[in-house]
Amino acid sequence: MANPADVDTALAAMMGDRPDAMLVHPTAPMFEVRGHLMEFAASNRLPTISYIREMAVAGGLVTYGPDAGHDTRLAAGYVDKILKGAKPADLPVMQPAKFELVINMRTAKTLGLTIPPSLLLRADQVIE
Repeated sequence: MANPADVDTALAAMMGDRPDAMLVHPTAPMFEVRGHLMEFAASNRLPTISYIREMAVAGGLVTYGPDAGHDTRLAAGYVDKILKGAKPADLPVMQPAKFELVINMRTAKTLGLTIPPSLLLRADQVIE
């Protein structure tokens, strides 16, 4: 688990350069402190983007990335093939086929941002 004190030190160092936005790479430790990260971003009026939907649910502005649920269901087919005797090395490498865009309008409003209607129409989920 990420130590919030270490995260705070890194965030303070980052703010020394006064970034316009923050890209959150959701490693396991960062995922665990996502609420803390989003609170920091909100208190510093810092838009955040990521590639997993849970970051937008936690308060990030936008996420766009592979649909993890869809990919997990596809992985079950691979498990089935392996259990039936297929060699993993013989199975094709699968790439994500379904992506999702999630926009958090509460965060956009808090930041005073206007999201273009054309982007809202393309979103898989809009958090009001």
